[in-house]
Amino acid sequence: MNEDQLDLCRRLAGQLRVDSIRCSTSAGSGHPTSSLSAADLMAVLLVGHLCYDWGQPHSPANDHLIFSKGHASPLLYSMYRAVGVVDEDELVNTYRRLGARLAGHPTPALPWVDVATGSLGQGLPDGVGIALAGKYLDKLPYHVWVLCGDSETAEGSIWEALDKASYYKLGNLTAIVDINRLGQRGPTELQWDVERYAARVEAFGARAIVVDGHDLAAIDAALGQVRDGTDQPTVILARTIKAKGVPELEDKNGWHGKALPAEMAERAIAALGGPTSLRVTTPSPSAGPAVPAITADPGAAVVLPGYELGEKVATRVAFGAAIAALAVRPEVVVLDGEVGNSTHAEEFAKVCPERYFEMFIAEQQLVASAVGVAVRGYIPFASTFAVFFSRAYDFIRMAAISRANIRLVGSHAGVEIGEDGPSQMALEDLAALRAVYGSIVLYPADAVCAAKLTLTMADTDGIVYLRTTRGAYPVIYPAEETFLIGGSKLHHAGPEDQVALIGAGVTLHECLAAAEELAGLGIKARVIDAYSVKPIDRAALVEACKVTGSRLVVVEDHYPEGGLGSAVLEALANASVPPLRIAHLAVQGLPTSGRPAELLDAAGISSRHIVAAAQGLAEQ
Repeated sequence: MNEDQLDLCRRLAGQLRVDSIRCSTSAGSGHPTSSLSAADLMAVLLVGHLCYDWGQPHSPANDHLIFSKGHASPLLYSMYRAVGVVDEDELVNTYRRLGARLAGHPTPALPWVDVATGSLGQGLPDGVGIALAGKYLDKLPYHVWVLCGDSETAEGSIWEALDKASYYKLGNLTAIVDINRLGQRGPTELQWDVERYAARVEAFGARAIVVDGHDLAAIDAALGQVRDGTDQPTVILARTIKAKGVPELEDKNGWHGKALPAEMAERAIAALGGPTSLRVTTPSPSAGPAVPAITADPGAAVVLPGYELGEKVATRVAFGAAIAALAVRPEVVVLDGEVGNSTHAEEFAKVCPERYFEMFIAEQQLVASAVGVAVRGYIPFASTFAVFFSRAYDFIRMAAISRANIRLVGSHAGVEIGEDGPSQMALEDLAALRAVYGSIVLYPADAVCAAKLTLTMADTDGIVYLRTTRGAYPVIYPAEETFLIGGSKLHHAGPEDQVALIGAGVTLHECLAAAEELAGLGIKARVIDAYSVKPIDRAALVEACKVTGSRLVVVEDHYPEGGLGSAVLEALANASVPPLRIAHLAVQGLPTSGRPAELLDAAGISSRHIVAAAQGLAEQ
């Protein structure tokens, strides 16, 4: 940069500081001191390095900017004012107000925000996903910039992100770490020890550049190095002062997350030169190709695998075959957590290795990469053992706030997995995924259903979770059967049914066996395959209640809290049905190792327990 550009950066940094104070003081809350420390960094980025067409926020050529330290939203929104996409009234008078776009932490309600942030340690992992898409899928020269806080480097997910960024040679990714020394309650772990930061960054294979975060020329020189063709991700370690520009607060503990009182704000704004209305034009995006290398083709003919009635096939195997069939759709991407030979995601890798990404045993990065890839319009399927999604639950929760379109596939669920024991048994996943805003939860009982639902997932927006089983079970549906989100399937239904047996996945087969035994005892039982756990088929449940007098046996390979039983009860809570008489069979105790059939029986969810429960209800 020349002297005129550096002077513009200096004046812009002052405006960003003033506006950060103005909006947070007006709201009476926010994080102005965290914004002030990074103002110089962002001013230089805006003026000289962020290639972005603000009038076309969804242009494939644009760079991407993520505030991993989402609490510094006053700074981000002040940047938006500086480039002319947010006006002064919106910034000063709507920040953190009910229904406003300028929330306390950024969300994609704003078209310039790719992902929701605020849960620390997630912005950089999401950025890895976007950079993966840029290098390997879009094959476009855009750069991904992520502003991180020093406090969040205590999160393991930051280092997972750098590790995978290094492994995939993501030279198109730069993290800018605002090392302002102070966290929420006091000094951060490393404070200003930038050399230890650098050693850690380099140990994970990234390039570390140490800089004075208030030296505009030094910042410009550092940012200017990142597009030099290296395959290494870059981490700019900027030593800054919290509350920089407000002398009475600089490097003072106790001001994190506090708006400046009105009188203090007035003094600070005056000292910074008062409000200004600078407008800056960021560099234009690359003049290279403006469209991704891969264009979505949702109309591509997908030939799903076929199965014979009675053939024993694990639903995880059917998922693998179906996702391989979906490889004809260029927007489909698959990521796995080093268990692809068990989830059967590797079937996709065999036919389409260029859109398959191995995240190894890093489940947080697995989900974050899926979120980042989805930012670029792809349809990512992320798979691992169902139990291990719990390690990434906060990433799934934040993905919902981002309104991300991601598909999650969890195999080896419930006591059904057998000898591996309770550490590998997902018995909480249905509850966890049902609780995610806007999620869809699916649990197929046979291979045909699993394959059909895999295809349906590709065309269903939001967070969609598919639970698959380890063991092989008989195919019970013909190839032409259809499975709608929110639907169910009825077996043995008649107008004189005395009880309804409700299962999903492995317990559906136990329910079918129980229905046969009950028929021999003179008890007519319909079976409901609740393959769509969320949304559940409320109409089918209401009809079953009306026919059977609300005699229901709900059976699930899951702990009793929050799973299929809860879904059934919630659906019927306000329904006009006879008084409920429900037997809920679920895994009550801590399982051990054993054979699948032994474990199902020991948990009280095998056919003989279902028969006993149904008999008890039929006698009422």
